[in-house]
Amino acid sequence: MNTTTASLPEAPVQHGSIACVGLGMTLGSHLSPLARSYIEQADVVFAALSDAIVEMWLERMHPDVRSLQPYYGKGDKSRAVTYREWVDVMMVEVRAGKKVCAAFYGHPGIFAWSPHEVIKVAREEGFQAHMEPGISAEDCLYADLGIDPGRRGCQHYEASQLLFCETRLNPGAYLVLWQVGLVGDRSMKRFATGPEYRQVLVDVLADDYPLDHELIIYRGATLPIEQPRIRRVLLRDLPETPVTAEETVVLPPAAPLLVNHAVRKRLAALDRAAATPT
Repeated sequence: MNTTTASLPEAPVQHGSIACVGLGMTLGSHLSPLARSYIEQADVVFAALSDAIVEMWLERMHPDVRSLQPYYGKGDKSRAVTYREWVDVMMVEVRAGKKVCAAFYGHPGIFAWSPHEVIKVAREEGFQAHMEPGISAEDCLYADLGIDPGRRGCQHYEASQLLFCETRLNPGAYLVLWQVGLVGDRSMKRFATGPEYRQVLVDVLADDYPLDHELIIYRGATLPIEQPRIRRVLLRDLPETPVTAEETVVLPPAAPLLVNHAVRKRLAALDRAAATPT
């Protein structure tokens, strides 16, 4: 007996795509050739940039650059709402079949929720999505401060997360704290917090670092004519020291590395065994 099997319809080809690219930190100097090609070949470019000069520079590469800055609200609008709106407006163009590029400062995947989310949503819906890395503030920090994270180790935390969660710190390694300027903000509505919030941070850090420990407040250069801003203050003075949202706080190691004698002994035994002829 012959049977006929109905074929299932093929899934429609999704023609839209999105690429989230990093512009680097210094205007024009850090843009990679591949990131530039994503910008130039896109149908529409979204820009998550707060600097009008950078937006004007971007507009020289593409005629349709749409700023995402207007989605920031005044008053009590949470940034979480804004970032969700960014994803929604970008996906409208992707679903319309357009080749979309979204440009972000530095590296688009570092301290940026929207790029990760829009790529996740696009891929779940069958669209092509890509993240192109860029030179980040972290990369500039290592170069400008002469830090090799491989020598002593390096810990990175968003400053508020360090307060909100119990975290075991290693004072023998570098500690890099991001967004200290708005530390302790639980609302995601403010763009700065005051000295009393930084005092809470100092109190937490004082469990592992002496109050006379010198820390570094760092801001990388964003224009080729600028120099990085580097300030050094004592930990106890951080609450009364103005810190912007763009600045990063670095605590150098405050303790020596501790030798793990038990593990070294175990490895030495393995070395002897490997050197013994069989």
